[in-house]
Order: sequence, then C-alpha cells, then structure tokens
Amino acid sequence: MGDWLSPEEWIAVRLSLVVATTAMLASLPFGVAVAWLLARREFRGKSVLDALVHLPLILPPVVTGYLLLVWFGRRGPVGQFLHDWFGIVLSFRWTGAVLACAVMGFPLMVRAIRLSIEAVDRKLEDAAGTLGASPAWVFATVTLPLCLPGILAGMILCFAKAMGEFGATITFVSNIPGETQTLPSAIYTFTQVPGGDAGAMRLTLISVALSVAALFASEALARAVNRRIAAV
Repeated sequence: MGDWLSPEEWIAVRLSLVVATTAMLASLPFGVAVAWLLARREFRGKSVLDALVHLPLILPPVVTGYLLLVWFGRRGPVGQFLHDWFGIVLSFRWTGAVLACAVMGFPLMVRAIRLSIEAVDRKLEDAAGTLGASPAWVFATVTLPLCLPGILAGMILCFAKAMGEFGATITFVSNIPGETQTLPSAIYTFTQVPGGDAGAMRLTLISVALSVAALFASEALARAVNRRIAAV
C-alpha cells in the first residue's frame, strides 16, 4: 500500500483509522449508558434526551459542525474552558475530528445497543435480582452478555460513520493535511484539483474496502458471540 499511495494519501488513511477508532471507543461507554437508560428507565425528559441523541441524524452535518465550532471552538464556552483550565484545543485539531465523528456516529451506536437491550428478556434480569444480585451486577452478568451482538453492531456502525464523515468534520476542524485531513476530506481535495482523479479513485477504493471489511467483521463477531451465548 505504501508504494501504491503517496505519503500524503497514506497519512490521510492512517488518520482516518485513528480518528474513527478513537471516536468509536470514546463513544462506547456513553452509548451503552444512554441506550440502557432509554431502554430500561422511565423518567421526565426521556423524549427530550431521545431527540437530542438522534438530532445529528436529522440536522445537516454542516450545521452540526458549526454548532460544535460555536461551543467547542477557542472562543466557545466549552472550548474556552477546556483551553484555559486544561490546555485542550479541539477546533482545527485531530482531536476535534474525533469529537465531530463521535457526535455523528453516536445516534447509530445508541440505536443499535438500545434495540439489543430491549430484546433481552426482562424475566432473566428479574430472576437475577430476586437471587440478591444488585442492579449493576445484573447488568454486567445478564444484560451485557446478552446484548453484546448489538453492542458490536453499534460499534461497527459508529466506526463506519466516522470513516465517512465529511460535513461536520470539515466545518469544525477544516481540511488541514496531516492534522485533520481524513479520507473524505482528501477525496474532496483531489476532486478540486486538475489531475486529481487518480488519487480520488485510489482513496475511494480504500474507503469502500475498509467499509466492507468492517461489515464482514461485524457479522463474524456477531455470529461468534451468538454461538458462545448459545453454548452457555
């Protein structure tokens, strides 16, 4: 791959993988918590939380990126706080690309995990509770293993969304080669310059290959987990 791609193209591929993986892993604990909350608890404001979680799916990605810039930019309330107190800068940095991709992929992750949790028979959880298990222990030993295929599916969906995210990312962190230029941004750059068709095609093929590999990996992991659960 190193001979087929130029150094700049390889950097864009590697950065996309790092950004997508980091966004997926950073979103996972919050995704599981929010999915469980929406699936198993009734509380005031539940519909509002559900709407906020799914808002990035409805809003144009550019709007989401602009809102991230307003809130997490150097002059935004959250961004200024992070910079002044912790020295963390997100706008126009690869860490900001992680945030943008995580926000865009979060609804897909939550939805997949929520559906999986809702499919778990509550009688099994109640039975564990009557035997003296705490709610946390019931979740860790009963709910979590049974909804593991959904968690894996949510992780893959979040990763795939992060790999293909463009609008929110380029609005929030721009298109800086070596820093924030992910695969979609690099493809867009190639389409804007004369003679860039070959580079755009190479990166497009890699993007398609990575997406297909992620889907196959998701199916394989889900089957393996289901076989293990069935054998218990």
